[in-house]
Amino acid sequence: MLEQNISSLVQKLRNKEITSLELTQSYLDKISELNPSLNSYITVCSESALAAAKEADIAIAAGTAGPLAGIPIAHKDLFCTNGIKTTCASKMLSNFVPPYESTVTAKLEQAGAIMLGKTNMDEFAMGSSNENSHFGLVKNPWNTDLVPGGSSGGSAVAVAAGMAVATTGTDTGGSIRQPASFCGITGLKPTYGRVSRFGMIAYASSLDQAGPMARSAEDCAHLMNAIAGFDPQDSTSAEVETQDYLTNLDQPLTGLTIGLPKEYFGEGLEQGVADAIRQAVSEFEKLGAKIKDISLPNLKLSIPAYYVIAPSEASSNLSRFDGVRYGHRCDEPKDLIDMYTRSRAEGFSKEVQKRIMVGTYALSEGYYDAYYLKAQRIRRLIKQDFVNALNEVDVIMGPVAPTTAFAIGSKTDDPVAMYLEDIYTLSVNLAGIPAMSIPAGFSNKMPVGLQIMGDYFTEAKLLNIAHQFQQHTDWHLQTPNMDKGA
Repeated sequence: MLEQNISSLVQKLRNKEITSLELTQSYLDKISELNPSLNSYITVCSESALAAAKEADIAIAAGTAGPLAGIPIAHKDLFCTNGIKTTCASKMLSNFVPPYESTVTAKLEQAGAIMLGKTNMDEFAMGSSNENSHFGLVKNPWNTDLVPGGSSGGSAVAVAAGMAVATTGTDTGGSIRQPASFCGITGLKPTYGRVSRFGMIAYASSLDQAGPMARSAEDCAHLMNAIAGFDPQDSTSAEVETQDYLTNLDQPLTGLTIGLPKEYFGEGLEQGVADAIRQAVSEFEKLGAKIKDISLPNLKLSIPAYYVIAPSEASSNLSRFDGVRYGHRCDEPKDLIDMYTRSRAEGFSKEVQKRIMVGTYALSEGYYDAYYLKAQRIRRLIKQDFVNALNEVDVIMGPVAPTTAFAIGSKTDDPVAMYLEDIYTLSVNLAGIPAMSIPAGFSNKMPVGLQIMGDYFTEAKLLNIAHQFQQHTDWHLQTPNMDKGA
């Protein structure tokens, strides 16, 4: 029951073969069994989840149930949930209980989904390994000596280990796709503005985007049907018509043109990862797709541009956490400046402090033009690379990360090596296009993710392409052996 897809579970619930109460309890039992070793959840909402499951069973019996009624999911702990602790995995917000609901969580609740709890993450979504959490690091269920990726590592692990049917994540520079790759699940970063950011605690406002994480493209399509759409509460929300993301999943891929950027297959890419990606691409050729070599010449500039823009926006967004209205406040401050200084020093981790300082420096007088403005110009060049490439091909494919999951602690003292893990994902966020990671094989006994990138608002096409691949392969059905892993 814990490894069935959403379509199958919805059918069983409607046919009264199982109840939502039984299904929810089985996931809560799995969380109780595995979370102590994997640390995927920060908050588990057992009582409210079971109460919601009972309501879902009543709605199903009455014929008034939403499309996701009775399906147990979890949310990354930066989506505000009314009356339920939302921490951003930070000491700064360790006791924060929002008085309102994010649009994403509200829409999923309206669709009938059951919230099991809030998942662990890198603090304020800053990290690529889920080692930067006030509540402890998260472990990869395939090998608990390795990281799960970040910042949505807790969400990825919850799906991979069978502790949720699906989860929500956010992607600022690869934070859905990279953990999806490392944990062997499917994750979609929609076009910037496709999914509302209202109620998401911001890291970098021009880059953050919410999206679904699940075992399959079909399951992600179910969640996209619930969360996509214009939101007047979000000034960055795109007023573009949505569609039923399940409708075109079975379209054949005959005539599809896939672009392979030469920059994605150069120095730094592990041979095992490269082999898995090329084997996956050959599978698409069997399905009728054509392959074309392309170039994204400014890819190498994505890391320096990102690590100026994102910290700059973070320094602005996180200035509100000062110990005055909410969040951590130091004990017995001597004066206002002492309260500001000590509250922020105590509330933010070293990684968050580092990014705030970098961003503040880049925005300071005398450096704005040299750093922030130049980074924005580079961002425009990166976007134009994608526009040019997508005029020649239907989609772009390549690896999600240059390696599989790496050892816990192996890169914490080398920030450059850690940042290089995002070399293939950052440019997508800078351009604002949609992209997803799907399981495409193994290297060193660890999952490898294939990245599929498309033009603006073509999420349905990406899901169709991913679904067709998953109809002819079984990588997305592989699950970790938790008897050994945890």
